[in-house]
Parts: sequence; structure tokens; C-alpha cells
Amino acid sequence: MPAASAGLLRFFEEDTPGVKLSPQLVVISGILLVTFALMAYFLLP
Repeated sequence: MPAASAGLLRFFEEDTPGVKLSPQLVVISGILLVTFALMAYFLLP
């Protein structure tokens, strides 16, 4: 495999083990978490 950028950067297309999440799912879950926290703060005594 030829070195890219004089060997400074190497990117691999291999899959790594672990959970794969889409960026949209992460953003939506973050927004839902903040919404839930704000609702709990203002609505619960």
C-alpha cells in the first residue's frame, strides 16, 4: 500500500467492532434528553 501524504496520514476502510450509530440518531437522542430534563425540572415539584 503506497503511503499517502508522505506517510503522515493513513486511513483504513476496515470495520471496527462496536456499536454503530448514525449521526442523526445521536443528535435526536441528545435533543430528547435535554427536553426531558427541562420538562422534569419545570413540571416536577
